[in-house]
Amino acid sequence: SKWGPAEVAKWRSERIKSRSYDMEVVAKLEALDGNQFEVMQYGELSYTYDNEDDVSHPLYAVKSRDWDANKPSVLVTGGIHGYETSGVQGAILFLTEGHSLRYAARGINILVTPCVSPWGYEHIQRWNPDAVDPNRSFRRGNAEACPAQEAANLQRLLASCGVEQWACHVDLHETTDTDETEFRLSKSARDGELSEPGTIPDGFYLCGDAQNPQLPFQKAVINGVRKVTHIAPADPDGTIIGSPVVDEGVILYDYETLGLCGGVTNSRLTTTTEVYPDSPMANDELCNRAQVASVTSALDYLLGIQES
Repeated sequence: SKWGPAEVAKWRSERIKSRSYDMEVVAKLEALDGNQFEVMQYGELSYTYDNEDDVSHPLYAVKSRDWDANKPSVLVTGGIHGYETSGVQGAILFLTEGHSLRYAARGINILVTPCVSPWGYEHIQRWNPDAVDPNRSFRRGNAEACPAQEAANLQRLLASCGVEQWACHVDLHETTDTDETEFRLSKSARDGELSEPGTIPDGFYLCGDAQNPQLPFQKAVINGVRKVTHIAPADPDGTIIGSPVVDEGVILYDYETLGLCGGVTNSRLTTTTEVYPDSPMANDELCNRAQVASVTSALDYLLGIQES
Protein backbone atom coordinates (compact mmCIF):
# COMPACT_ATOMS: atom_id res chain seq x y z
CA SER A 1 0.00 0.00 0.00
CA LYS A 2 1.05 3.61 -0.52
CA TRP A 3 2.87 5.49 2.20
CA GLY A 4 0.89 7.67 4.56
CA PRO A 5 2.23 10.39 6.89
CA ALA A 6 3.65 7.83 9.36
CA GLU A 7 5.73 6.09 6.68
CA VAL A 8 6.95 9.42 5.33
CA ALA A 9 7.94 10.52 8.85
CA LYS A 10 9.80 7.25 9.41
CA TRP A 11 11.61 7.65 6.08
CA ARG A 12 12.54 11.22 6.96
CA SER A 13 13.84 10.24 10.40
CA GLU A 14 16.26 7.82 8.74
CA ARG A 15 17.81 10.45 6.44
CA ILE A 16 21.17 11.76 7.61
CA LYS A 17 22.48 15.27 7.01
CA SER A 18 25.93 14.77 5.56
CA ARG A 19 26.94 18.13 4.10
CA SER A 20 26.26 21.83 4.49
CA TYR A 21 24.23 23.84 2.01
CA ASP A 22 25.36 27.05 3.73
CA MET A 23 29.05 26.23 3.38
CA GLU A 24 29.09 24.47 0.03
CA VAL A 25 26.52 26.59 -1.82
CA VAL A 26 25.47 29.81 -0.10
CA ALA A 27 28.99 30.90 0.89
CA LYS A 28 30.17 30.53 -2.71
CA LEU A 29 27.29 32.64 -4.00
CA GLU A 30 27.79 35.32 -1.36
CA ALA A 31 31.45 35.56 -2.44
CA LEU A 32 30.46 36.59 -5.99
CA ASP A 33 31.19 40.19 -6.99
CA GLY A 34 28.03 42.22 -6.40
CA ASN A 35 29.03 44.66 -9.13
CA GLN A 36 28.86 41.89 -11.69
CA PHE A 37 26.11 39.65 -10.32
CA GLU A 38 22.83 40.20 -8.57
CA VAL A 39 22.66 37.49 -5.90
CA MET A 40 19.08 37.39 -4.70
CA GLN A 41 17.06 35.35 -2.25
CA TYR A 42 13.97 34.29 -4.16
CA GLY A 43 12.18 32.36 -1.46
CA GLU A 44 12.50 30.16 1.56
CA LEU A 45 11.73 26.51 2.09
CA SER A 46 9.87 25.98 5.34
CA TYR A 47 8.78 22.59 6.60
CA THR A 48 7.30 22.14 10.06
CA TYR A 49 6.54 18.77 11.64
CA ASP A 50 5.19 17.62 14.99
CA ASN A 51 7.95 16.45 17.33
CA GLU A 52 10.66 17.12 14.76
CA ASP A 53 13.01 19.99 14.06
CA ASP A 54 11.73 22.45 11.48
CA VAL A 55 13.44 22.51 8.10
CA SER A 56 14.21 25.98 6.77
CA HIS A 57 16.46 27.05 3.91
CA PRO A 58 16.74 30.33 2.00
CA LEU A 59 16.77 29.88 -1.78
CA TYR A 60 19.17 31.84 -3.98
CA ALA A 61 19.33 32.88 -7.59
CA VAL A 62 22.07 34.73 -9.43
CA LYS A 63 21.08 37.19 -12.14
CA SER A 64 23.35 38.88 -14.63
CA ARG A 65 23.54 42.67 -14.24
CA ASP A 66 22.11 44.90 -16.99
CA TRP A 67 19.08 42.63 -17.34
CA ASP A 68 17.17 43.89 -20.35
CA ALA A 69 13.85 42.57 -21.64
CA ASN A 70 15.06 43.05 -25.21
CA LYS A 71 17.89 40.53 -24.80
CA PRO A 72 17.44 36.77 -25.00
CA SER A 73 16.99 35.28 -21.52
CA VAL A 74 18.60 32.04 -20.42
CA LEU A 75 17.81 29.91 -17.36
CA VAL A 76 20.27 27.46 -15.78
CA THR A 77 18.88 25.30 -12.97
CA GLY A 78 20.72 22.86 -10.72
CA GLY A 79 19.99 20.75 -7.68
CA ILE A 80 16.33 20.06 -8.48
CA HIS A 81 17.39 16.68 -7.14
CA GLY A 82 19.65 17.75 -4.30
CA TYR A 83 21.79 14.61 -4.34
CA GLU A 84 22.94 15.26 -7.91
CA THR A 85 26.02 17.14 -6.81
CA SER A 86 27.59 18.19 -10.10
CA GLY A 87 24.41 19.99 -11.13
CA VAL A 88 24.80 22.24 -8.11
CA GLN A 89 28.56 22.63 -8.20
CA GLY A 90 28.63 22.85 -12.01
CA ALA A 91 26.16 25.74 -11.91
CA ILE A 92 28.32 27.46 -9.29
CA LEU A 93 31.46 26.87 -11.37
CA PHE A 94 29.72 28.42 -14.38
CA LEU A 95 29.35 31.55 -12.23
CA THR A 96 32.61 31.65 -10.28
CA GLU A 97 34.89 31.01 -13.24
CA GLY A 98 33.49 33.89 -15.26
CA HIS A 99 31.67 31.88 -17.92
CA SER A 100 28.34 33.55 -17.24
CA LEU A 101 29.93 37.02 -17.38
CA ARG A 102 31.50 36.20 -20.72
CA TYR A 103 28.16 35.21 -22.22
CA ALA A 104 26.23 38.03 -20.56
CA ALA A 105 28.69 40.43 -22.20
CA ARG A 106 27.62 39.00 -25.56
CA GLY A 107 24.08 40.21 -25.01
CA ILE A 108 22.31 37.53 -23.00
CA ASN A 109 20.34 37.75 -19.74
CA ILE A 110 21.39 34.85 -17.52
CA LEU A 111 19.53 33.55 -14.47
CA VAL A 112 21.09 30.71 -12.46
CA THR A 113 19.46 28.82 -9.58
CA PRO A 114 22.25 26.50 -8.45
CA CYS A 115 20.43 24.54 -5.74
CA VAL A 116 16.65 24.36 -5.96
CA SER A 117 16.40 21.60 -3.32
CA PRO A 118 18.75 22.36 -0.40
CA TRP A 119 17.39 19.70 1.96
CA GLY A 120 18.05 17.11 -0.72
CA TYR A 121 21.55 18.52 -1.14
CA GLU A 122 22.35 18.22 2.55
CA HIS A 123 20.82 14.76 2.96
CA ILE A 124 21.91 13.42 -0.46
CA GLN A 125 18.31 12.71 -1.40
CA ARG A 126 16.23 12.80 -4.56
CA TRP A 127 13.05 13.88 -2.76
CA ASN A 128 12.15 16.78 -0.52
CA PRO A 129 11.40 16.19 3.20
CA ASP A 130 7.81 15.25 2.36
CA ALA A 131 9.07 12.39 0.13
CA VAL A 132 7.91 14.32 -2.94
CA ASP A 133 10.10 14.42 -6.06
CA PRO A 134 10.52 18.12 -6.97
CA ASN A 135 11.21 17.07 -10.55
CA ARG A 136 7.71 15.71 -10.96
CA SER A 137 6.14 18.76 -9.33
CA PHE A 138 6.35 21.58 -11.89
CA ARG A 139 3.09 23.01 -13.25
CA ARG A 140 4.05 25.64 -15.80
CA GLY A 141 2.46 29.00 -15.06
CA ASN A 142 0.68 27.76 -11.94
CA ALA A 143 2.91 27.87 -8.86
CA GLU A 144 -0.08 27.25 -6.58
CA ALA A 145 -0.61 23.84 -8.18
CA CYS A 146 2.94 22.61 -7.55
CA PRO A 147 2.98 19.78 -5.00
CA ALA A 148 6.53 20.72 -3.91
CA GLN A 149 7.68 24.00 -2.33
CA GLU A 150 10.91 23.76 -4.30
CA ALA A 151 9.03 23.87 -7.60
CA ALA A 152 6.57 26.54 -6.50
CA ASN A 153 9.35 28.87 -5.33
CA LEU A 154 11.23 28.53 -8.60
CA GLN A 155 8.08 29.18 -10.61
CA ARG A 156 7.33 32.33 -8.64
CA LEU A 157 10.87 33.54 -9.31
CA LEU A 158 10.46 32.95 -13.04
CA ALA A 159 7.10 34.73 -13.08
CA SER A 160 8.75 37.75 -11.44
CA CYS A 161 11.36 38.05 -14.21
CA GLY A 162 8.87 39.39 -16.75
CA VAL A 163 10.27 37.27 -19.58
CA GLU A 164 7.65 36.68 -22.28
CA GLN A 165 9.67 34.10 -24.21
CA TRP A 166 12.70 32.36 -22.74
CA ALA A 167 15.45 31.59 -25.23
CA CYS A 168 17.14 28.65 -23.53
CA HIS A 169 16.86 26.52 -20.38
CA VAL A 170 19.50 24.00 -19.31
CA ASP A 171 18.53 21.86 -16.31
CA LEU A 172 21.54 20.13 -14.73
CA HIS A 173 21.11 16.58 -13.42
CA GLU A 174 22.98 13.34 -12.76
CA THR A 175 22.13 9.68 -13.12
CA THR A 176 23.82 7.76 -10.30
CA ASP A 177 24.17 4.14 -9.26
CA THR A 178 22.00 4.97 -6.23
CA ASP A 179 19.14 5.67 -8.66
CA GLU A 180 19.06 1.90 -9.05
CA THR A 181 20.24 0.72 -5.61
CA GLU A 182 18.24 3.13 -3.44
CA PHE A 183 15.86 5.58 -5.09
CA ARG A 184 13.98 3.21 -7.41
CA LEU A 185 13.29 0.92 -4.44
CA SER A 186 12.15 3.81 -2.24
CA LYS A 187 9.80 5.01 -4.96
CA SER A 188 8.15 1.62 -5.40
CA ALA A 189 7.73 1.35 -1.61
CA ARG A 190 6.27 4.87 -1.38
CA ASP A 191 3.84 4.25 -4.24
CA GLY A 192 2.90 0.69 -3.23
CA GLU A 193 4.09 -0.67 -6.57
CA LEU A 194 6.37 -3.42 -7.75
CA SER A 195 9.55 -2.21 -9.38
CA GLU A 196 11.53 -3.66 -12.24
CA PRO A 197 15.33 -3.55 -12.16
CA GLY A 198 16.83 -1.08 -14.61
CA THR A 199 20.26 -0.31 -15.99
CA ILE A 200 22.35 2.78 -15.29
CA PRO A 201 24.02 4.28 -18.38
CA ASP A 202 27.81 4.63 -18.28
CA GLY A 203 28.38 8.16 -19.45
CA PHE A 204 26.79 11.50 -20.18
CA TYR A 205 23.44 11.80 -21.92
CA LEU A 206 20.72 14.37 -22.51
CA CYS A 207 17.00 14.18 -22.02
CA GLY A 208 15.20 16.49 -24.44
CA ASP A 209 11.52 17.39 -24.56
CA ALA A 210 9.37 15.04 -26.63
CA GLN A 211 7.08 17.98 -27.49
CA ASN A 212 10.03 20.13 -28.62
CA PRO A 213 13.03 17.91 -29.37
CA GLN A 214 15.37 20.47 -31.01
CA LEU A 215 17.76 17.69 -32.06
CA PRO A 216 20.39 19.94 -33.71
CA PHE A 217 20.61 21.78 -30.38
CA GLN A 218 20.93 18.51 -28.44
CA LYS A 219 23.67 17.37 -30.81
CA ALA A 220 25.59 20.62 -30.31
CA VAL A 221 25.50 20.12 -26.54
CA ILE A 222 26.59 16.48 -26.83
CA ASN A 223 29.49 17.48 -29.08
CA GLY A 224 30.58 20.15 -26.61
CA VAL A 225 30.46 17.80 -23.64
CA ARG A 226 32.25 15.06 -25.59
CA LYS A 227 35.46 17.09 -25.29
CA VAL A 228 35.23 16.74 -21.50
CA THR A 229 33.73 13.31 -20.80
CA HIS A 230 32.42 10.21 -22.56
CA ILE A 231 28.90 9.96 -23.98
CA ALA A 232 26.72 7.08 -22.76
CA PRO A 233 26.21 4.27 -25.26
CA ALA A 234 22.73 2.88 -25.75
CA ASP A 235 21.77 -0.40 -24.13
CA PRO A 236 21.63 -3.39 -26.54
CA ASP A 237 17.92 -2.72 -27.12
CA GLY A 238 18.68 0.81 -28.35
CA THR A 239 17.50 2.57 -25.20
CA ILE A 240 18.93 4.60 -22.33
CA ILE A 241 17.03 4.17 -19.02
CA GLY A 242 14.31 2.46 -21.04
CA SER A 243 13.73 5.30 -23.52
CA PRO A 244 14.62 5.07 -27.22
CA VAL A 245 17.85 6.82 -28.18
CA VAL A 246 16.88 9.32 -30.90
CA ASP A 247 20.43 10.55 -31.53
CA GLU A 248 23.74 9.71 -29.91
CA GLY A 249 23.34 10.26 -26.17
CA VAL A 250 19.85 11.77 -26.52
CA ILE A 251 16.50 10.50 -25.24
CA LEU A 252 13.19 12.36 -24.98
CA TYR A 253 10.66 12.76 -22.16
CA ASP A 254 7.37 14.64 -22.22
CA TYR A 255 8.52 17.43 -19.91
CA GLU A 256 5.22 19.08 -19.17
CA THR A 257 3.15 15.93 -18.72
CA LEU A 258 5.70 14.55 -16.23
CA GLY A 259 6.01 17.85 -14.34
CA LEU A 260 9.73 18.15 -15.08
CA CYS A 261 11.72 21.29 -14.33
CA GLY A 262 12.86 21.26 -17.97
CA GLY A 263 9.31 22.19 -18.98
CA VAL A 264 8.91 25.07 -16.53
CA THR A 265 9.48 27.78 -19.18
CA ASN A 266 8.22 28.29 -22.72
CA SER A 267 11.84 28.21 -23.86
CA ARG A 268 12.61 27.39 -27.48
CA LEU A 269 15.78 25.51 -26.55
CA THR A 270 15.58 23.13 -23.58
CA THR A 271 17.62 20.21 -22.38
CA THR A 272 18.19 18.20 -19.23
CA THR A 273 21.76 17.03 -18.68
CA GLU A 274 22.59 13.67 -17.13
CA VAL A 275 26.14 13.29 -15.83
CA TYR A 276 27.28 9.85 -14.60
CA PRO A 277 29.49 10.41 -11.54
CA ASP A 278 30.01 6.73 -10.66
CA SER A 279 32.00 5.79 -13.76
CA PRO A 280 35.58 4.61 -13.16
CA MET A 281 36.47 7.27 -15.74
CA ALA A 282 34.81 10.10 -13.80
CA ASN A 283 35.65 12.26 -10.79
CA ASP A 284 33.93 15.23 -9.14
CA GLU A 285 35.93 17.81 -11.07
CA LEU A 286 35.23 16.12 -14.41
CA CYS A 287 31.50 15.94 -13.65
CA ASN A 288 31.38 19.65 -12.77
CA ARG A 289 33.30 20.45 -15.97
CA ALA A 290 30.85 18.41 -18.03
CA GLN A 291 27.97 20.46 -16.63
CA VAL A 292 29.77 23.73 -17.44
CA ALA A 293 30.49 22.45 -20.96
CA SER A 294 26.83 21.62 -21.46
CA VAL A 295 25.80 25.17 -20.54
CA THR A 296 28.48 26.90 -22.62
CA SER A 297 27.73 24.63 -25.60
CA ALA A 298 24.04 25.46 -25.31
CA LEU A 299 24.82 29.19 -25.23
CA ASP A 300 27.21 28.90 -28.17
CA TYR A 301 24.40 27.28 -30.14
CA LEU A 302 21.94 29.99 -29.09
CA LEU A 303 24.33 32.76 -30.14
CA GLY A 304 25.07 30.94 -33.39
CA ILE A 305 21.44 30.78 -34.48
CA GLN A 306 20.91 34.40 -33.46
CA GLU A 307 23.81 35.57 -35.55
CA SER A 308 22.91 33.47 -38.60
